[in-house]
Amino acid sequence: MKSKTLALLAGCALFAVSCGTTNTYPVLSKSNTQTGGTAKFTQKGDEVIMKLAVTNLTPGIHAVHIHEKGDCSAADGTSTGGHWNPAKDDHGKWGAEHFHMGDIGNLTADGSGNAMLTFKTSKWCLGCTDASKNIIGKGMIIHAAADDFHTQPTGNAGGRVGCVEIK
Repeated sequence: MKSKTLALLAGCALFAVSCGTTNTYPVLSKSNTQTGGTAKFTQKGDEVIMKLAVTNLTPGIHAVHIHEKGDCSAADGTSTGGHWNPAKDDHGKWGAEHFHMGDIGNLTADGSGNAMLTFKTSKWCLGCTDASKNIIGKGMIIHAAADDFHTQPTGNAGGRVGCVEIK
């Protein structure tokens, strides 16, 4: 009986991993803006795919970062804390020698204020036990300006105009 139970559990685990997990969250407006949209996170195997669709931005370039806390309660989004940085690295561009785990990069809003960004990584997970990879409980911020990838510790990205609680 034990071997049948173990085989059933293993099969269920394999099925769950192969199907993946998907969570979709609203983009909440911050700093007296009308920013909106959705952030969809899907885990397939060891890869997380983020699909961000943002509306009502000022046309141009906006930084996107994962922040320490999944708390969008402050009117200016500061309740999310600083950039998520479990390795205590310098701020930078994703994939460079130094970067925070939350340094996603920039997205560009068109003349109507709409922007899309797809981001894929095996450095994150949804709900795993590895605190250096798990983005559940974190916040995502869309900033008013572009990330310059150099200024410490924020990339000189300006105010916080959109916020996502990753639950």
